[in-house]
Amino acid sequence: MGLLRGLALFKLGALVGMIGTAAVVKRTLHSRGDEDSDELALVAILDGVELKSRATAFRGGSMLAWFGGIEVDLRDAELAPGARLTANAIFGGIEITTPPHWRIESEAKAVAGGIETPATATDDASAPVLTLDGLAVFGGIELTAGS
Repeated sequence: MGLLRGLALFKLGALVGMIGTAAVVKRTLHSRGDEDSDELALVAILDGVELKSRATAFRGGSMLAWFGGIEVDLRDAELAPGARLTANAIFGGIEITTPPHWRIESEAKAVAGGIETPATATDDASAPVLTLDGLAVFGGIELTAGS
């Protein structure tokens, strides 16, 4: 019984430590970019971020969800050539909605989490390509092709 109690206290201490670290990091990292920005740096630590982009030449950027969530709608954005988006979800989630005519190439990895990307809706070689990379650790990243 002592071993189980010790293990439970260790896990609780680790979780409290991660949340405390997230709270400290939250004070130093801030989101940059708005609905008209061609490049984003979104940060959701212990909270949520929601954005509907109208960028005229979306180049990508970065997203970090740590014990939080990010929801981004790119259906009204125009994609620039070579667009790359880095998404990292640590005990959190990221949901990205893209237009159906975009091709998504995912290089993202998951560790005890999940990454879901849509099947390419088009075989058109000239379709705009968004490259996704990043990491999901005990969290999830989902891309959906909206209409």
